[in-house]
Amino acid sequence: MQFSNYTKEFKYNWQLAAPVMLGMLGHTFVSFVDNIMVGQLGTAELAAVSLGNSFMFIAMSLGIGFSTAITPLTAEADSAQDFVKGKSSFKHGLFLCTVLGVLLFLLVFFAKPLMYLMKQPVEVVELAIPYLDLVAFSLIPLIIFQGFKQFSDGLSMTKYPMYATLLGNIINIVLNYVLIFGKFGFPEMGIVGAAYGTLASRIIMVGYLWYLLKGKEKSKTFVTNIKFFVLDKLMIKKIINLGAPSAMQMFFEVAIFTAAIWLSGLLGKNPQAANQIALNLSSMTFMVAMGLSVAAMIRVGNQKGLKAYFELRRIAFSLFLMGTLLAIGFALVFFVLHDYLPKIYVNYDDAENLVDNMEVVSIASKLLIAAAIFQISDSIQVLVLGALRGLQDVKIPTIITFISYWLVGFPISWLLGKEDAYGSFGIWLGLLAGLTTAAILLYIRFNYLTKRLILSNTK
Repeated sequence: MQFSNYTKEFKYNWQLAAPVMLGMLGHTFVSFVDNIMVGQLGTAELAAVSLGNSFMFIAMSLGIGFSTAITPLTAEADSAQDFVKGKSSFKHGLFLCTVLGVLLFLLVFFAKPLMYLMKQPVEVVELAIPYLDLVAFSLIPLIIFQGFKQFSDGLSMTKYPMYATLLGNIINIVLNYVLIFGKFGFPEMGIVGAAYGTLASRIIMVGYLWYLLKGKEKSKTFVTNIKFFVLDKLMIKKIINLGAPSAMQMFFEVAIFTAAIWLSGLLGKNPQAANQIALNLSSMTFMVAMGLSVAAMIRVGNQKGLKAYFELRRIAFSLFLMGTLLAIGFALVFFVLHDYLPKIYVNYDDAENLVDNMEVVSIASKLLIAAAIFQISDSIQVLVLGALRGLQDVKIPTIITFISYWLVGFPISWLLGKEDAYGSFGIWLGLLAGLTTAAILLYIRFNYLTKRLILSNTK
């Protein structure tokens, strides 16, 4: 098949994926600004935000992963022009996201004492606990927002969640600046100020996205007159059957990155701060792949609804190719600038912390070399995972992600990440091994399934 059969899809892929990317990059950019602001306070504060967010990332992965069940169901109903099924998918998905948001908040809130048992630096733990109290509560509006977002994505209305996210991000940055440093007469609250900013922005995002969807002809009837407690057991079961494995897939991946934060903490506050810098930079480029993954979920879901399996495969491969080319570009940027990018995060004019800051930059620059290589594996695995979710194939990919990250990746991080081995760089070699294994096995799964669908359709 000609190369142009794939590249001709790039324009529409981009139109669909770009708003998702911008919305997700907005989230990560706020984290980037947070880290720079907090980094000015000192390496202990930066490590504390890293440790607090490590608990949040685990909870968020479960909530966001679960909410992805709404997108393929909505996309399939949309292509089949089945309003009743589409509204039912959204309503039940939103109900389950709300319940899950409350449960995740309680889970994180009561898990805080674990920090003392994890052999993390004591000064870091004491800074992290008050920060985590507020950020944990923001999980409730965040997971509700995800329910609205995944529904909107399923209708191919990907720009409205982006608008809500960008508004939330602007509010977050302004509040962070004012509350972290005590500007315009506000008290100087340090990292707790960053937590207040996060909570306020997430509440505003939910309200604004609902307002936008209520004003659009295509989505108005879906998001109004919701009989929230009139529930259908079969639809709840269907969403749980799709959402629970998707949540576990995201959990297995996020948990290994969280384990990297904790393993770095065993090496000290400077390796932990360096790990946070490398993680923050690589998560920005990952959001581009995530945007394409959502486009894969929508487009594959649409083609599944039309039973156009040959087209489904061609469109999916166009997305895989596009994602791989972008990842190679990002890998080159990381490789060329690995000595310069970490310097953005620390204050070299701070004479008191200069030795710590120089060590942090030195470690982070080495980690960015590993991050440059795993850009490619990370992009491929998340894109193929998106396409498999569009096919509503979730159970086998969940097993694949567990094997890749926890039977391959984590043991390597654990063995090579010790101080007498490769330290922080060894931890990231484990991440690279896990992501590469996942990319290969998930691709084999997608290739097998789509060939089987085409064969069964031609008989």
